[in-house]
Amino acid sequence: MKFILFLAALIIIFLLAYIVSNNKREIKLKPIIIMLVLQLLLSFLLLNTEFGLVIIRGISTLFDHLLSYAAEGINFVFGGIANEGAGPFFLNVLLPIVFISVLIGIAQYIKVLPIIIRYLGLVLSKINGLGKLESYNAVASAVFGQSEVFISVKKQLPYIPEHRLYTLCTSAMSTVSASILGAYMTMIEPKYVITALVLNLFGGFIIANIINPYTVSPEEDIIEVQEGGKQTFFEMLGEYILDGFKVAIIVAAMLIGFVALIGMINQVFASIFGISFQVALGYVFAPLAFVIGVPASEVVKAGTIMATKLLSNEFVAMIDLGKISTSLSNRTVGIISVFLVSFANFSSIGIIAGAVKGLNEKQGNVVARFGIKLLYGATLVSLLTAAVTGIML
Repeated sequence: MKFILFLAALIIIFLLAYIVSNNKREIKLKPIIIMLVLQLLLSFLLLNTEFGLVIIRGISTLFDHLLSYAAEGINFVFGGIANEGAGPFFLNVLLPIVFISVLIGIAQYIKVLPIIIRYLGLVLSKINGLGKLESYNAVASAVFGQSEVFISVKKQLPYIPEHRLYTLCTSAMSTVSASILGAYMTMIEPKYVITALVLNLFGGFIIANIINPYTVSPEEDIIEVQEGGKQTFFEMLGEYILDGFKVAIIVAAMLIGFVALIGMINQVFASIFGISFQVALGYVFAPLAFVIGVPASEVVKAGTIMATKLLSNEFVAMIDLGKISTSLSNRTVGIISVFLVSFANFSSIGIIAGAVKGLNEKQGNVVARFGIKLLYGATLVSLLTAAVTGIML
């Protein structure tokens, strides 16, 4: 049954992408098939093999150590604020982002990270049917995040045509930044975080190849990375520490606003219609939850979490998933967990458009114009990742 559902999910997801395609005649099937096979192989490796288990445990252990180191700095500054045995979300989940950001800055400073990103991008460009710049950007997005990544292509940004810009933005919205992986791992199982991170990379290329197919000429296909002015080591540390803290504060502020707003809407909606707004949306998303492999008895609960993520952000949805996870099967928890690991939500349209506009106003306006289509594509990426995961659970 799950194989039939998986085939149905592929047909529906690809059809939804095909309907809004810019150039249906230019869709290249070969790279789509290759990347779908890679998704299946990688998901099987990560979720169902001893080797994959070793990889997941290794990454999980690494982040456990990093979070424990981060806790030393947090406890030094905020020790005594929390009650004995308490674990405030801001202290335990968000503030470790500061330390992870510092490590990324160090890897960037000693030139390890740029080399990894560049050559991974070159390898990906051989199989995804797109350009080197798109491949570089996808890998860089998974490290720097959806807004910061555009700084690395600042020099090229004014000259990137709209069709290529859409693909760059889809990659940015479909992935998540390395600095918040540790935060996710405190909320959902690490194996689902890593699986989603890998699958989303290829999923972004698959959906982009359907919605936005094109061919890049060798003359256009040049990677020029913005290095910026030379900083001293301690200037870099200060910059990345502050950047990490800004991210933590921004996420905290968004959570306060979104959780409060959803609470108010639910209360008003329930008083009028007898059910909460989130549950009502759960019924809308239930068919999608079913087709990606969620058992029929749990589709409304799963659909509610999916809708929450789209309307607010992945943190709010992960919190809600944690509250009801004991009432769901392991299969449903796994499928919905990987669906949540991306930046595909309405607020990300503003974040990406604002980031690009800060670097180039004209291109920022272009991004704002295709913002809904961008979210549409990134959501299909999350559905594809969830469907591929569902066939392996």
